[in-house]
Amino acid sequence: MKSELIENRIIVWDIEDSKKLFSEGYYGKPIGMPKPKINEINVPLILDLIEGLYLLEIKKITITKLKEKINIDQMTEICKKQVHEFEKKYIVYKNFRDKGYIINPGIKFGCDFAVYEKGPGIDHAPFLIQVYNRSEPITSTGIVLAGRLATTVKKQFILAIPKGKDKVDFLALDWWKA
Repeated sequence: MKSELIENRIIVWDIEDSKKLFSEGYYGKPIGMPKPKINEINVPLILDLIEGLYLLEIKKITITKLKEKINIDQMTEICKKQVHEFEKKYIVYKNFRDKGYIINPGIKFGCDFAVYEKGPGIDHAPFLIQVYNRSEPITSTGIVLAGRLATTVKKQFILAIPKGKDKVDFLALDWWKA
């Protein structure tokens, strides 16, 4: 499937390719469709950079910019420049995708990712993920804020801590009522 890099987004212009890509893993967001259903997609698809790199690596898409084909190394460099703390976020993204989860940006929840077991519109994201470095301090206030947010939206808050190039440690926080 062909796609085009425009600034910091990747567009799949072909409608049939958009439908297929979305239906095969809820990749991207159909333009102008806030809550899309698989059988209703009739517009191009917008992918974020992390999704685009993942799809390029698993050979689902090709990416061009100004009609020049972009390879994995070039796309990785673009991601490093555009996405804050890209390397650790990508390891976490890839870890979840490789296990069959649907992973979307978690900005509306104030975290890095929202993770679905089946997909948006089918189930609610049961997990909110915040990516941390192993050496990064986590304050008690930060943990309380994360826990309160997750509890309010009925989700489990998970700290994802990349370990090496392809391993991730997870720490899940649950809140109990006394």
